[in-house]
Amino acid sequence: MQHEMGDAPEDLSHAGSVVDKAIEYMLEQQIAPVSAASALLGGALGLLARSMDDRSIAGILRQALHSVESGELRSLPSLPKG
Repeated sequence: MQHEMGDAPEDLSHAGSVVDKAIEYMLEQQIAPVSAASALLGGALGLLARSMDDRSIAGILRQALHSVESGELRSLPSLPKG
């Protein structure tokens, strides 16, 4: 499905739910949060590299960095402690 830059694809919520379940599973398996996050980030970057150009990936990473620097990530609901 094609979408305008800035518009969320229709399946984003479903993909997010799948990732949340994967995170919960990893924490139940006693995988350290930093290891789980690093694996997810590496997989995400690999998927982006196979599906878009470097400039677009850099834009996504800049948006993510902005979310960290602005404190936006701290306001998101957290998963249960593993």
